[in-house]
Amino acid sequence: MKRMPHPGGHAPLPCKTPSRSRYVNTALFLLLLAVVGIGVWRITVQPSARLVAVVRRPEGMMGTNCTLAAVVPPAESERGVAALREAETILRQSESRMSRWIDSTQVSRLNQAGAGVSMPLSDDVLEVLRLARDAARDTGGAFDATCRPLVELWREAAKRNRLPTDDEIRAARRRSRWDDFRLSASSAEKATATASVDLDGIATGYAVDRAMTAIRAAHPEGGMIDVGGDMACFGRPPKGRFWQVDVQDPFGPERLTTLRLTDVAVCTSGDYAKFGLIQGRRYSHIIDPRAGRPARLVPSVTIVAPTAVIADIWSTALSVLGPKGIERLPDDVEAILIVGAAKDYKVYCTPGILDHLDRPLPVEPIVIQPNGERKLLHVSQYEDATPHRRGRDSGE
Repeated sequence: MKRMPHPGGHAPLPCKTPSRSRYVNTALFLLLLAVVGIGVWRITVQPSARLVAVVRRPEGMMGTNCTLAAVVPPAESERGVAALREAETILRQSESRMSRWIDSTQVSRLNQAGAGVSMPLSDDVLEVLRLARDAARDTGGAFDATCRPLVELWREAAKRNRLPTDDEIRAARRRSRWDDFRLSASSAEKATATASVDLDGIATGYAVDRAMTAIRAAHPEGGMIDVGGDMACFGRPPKGRFWQVDVQDPFGPERLTTLRLTDVAVCTSGDYAKFGLIQGRRYSHIIDPRAGRPARLVPSVTIVAPTAVIADIWSTALSVLGPKGIERLPDDVEAILIVGAAKDYKVYCTPGILDHLDRPLPVEPIVIQPNGERKLLHVSQYEDATPHRRGRDSGE
């Protein structure tokens, strides 16, 4: 199957809550040398350093941890500070418009609106709604922001410790679909009052991309943004050529592998740290909108993509679709999927992800080609394919 082009650019069981469901850990501060500073502004320093990293950790950002970094010459740290201030402003603006946890946001007001009411929306909210609608098409319905009634149904089921019935699931799915929304140049209108959207699985990535544009505009040597595991980077860190990103082992406390990245975004989704308990059984926080039930196939998905919004979309979609969904990926998106249980699991990946690995995965991966062909990469082939075995500059 030909890969499609990408789009133009605890409450117990949400479709996807970026602040709690993504577990990509940037190894940024292993690269930033000695860090000194006052308050939340920090600047790395070292005698005769050619570059330093200005780092900011905004508090209360989207209910999760947030790190912003700009790499500049020591004499130009104020340029980095100004860039990070602008990036933070953009992130907070996006939250104030699109969070479903804040009643006054444009998205919340849209969800609360009655049928036939035209709701004025800002350009960025409308763009995210269109991206989400396109993603539902491109992923075959595996990513569907209109599944909010299902999210609420399973959240309530976890609170009550009672599985929803088939009739309740079907009714929740009927309450909201993309056919119920009409998007215009400056507003949105719903055909039914029950129609609602949950943009958590895409809005954070969109905000990260916009904030990264602001940092790039200051022309630093490099930059990094990490909002609850939605991570994007460009250029270089103060030391080395690549930003290093640890991917969590879904079955234990150790890292699964480390990625070496620049000029990309990365996102990991999984059910290993966020789940609902109903009658003693774990249920993923990620809902399969097609079946109306929690996804069960994949404990962990890591996506490397050109933008954070694309990484957001496909980390959710492949959590639902499993390895078969790799055939749907855009050409410039790479993936690692962990399928199975702790004592018996398999690793599926795209060929290009091998270029990003700093060390081999713990098991031989099954590489899925764009045409759907699967190939088990044996140890000798696999170790020769990873950058550190090919003698590439590790950037250390």
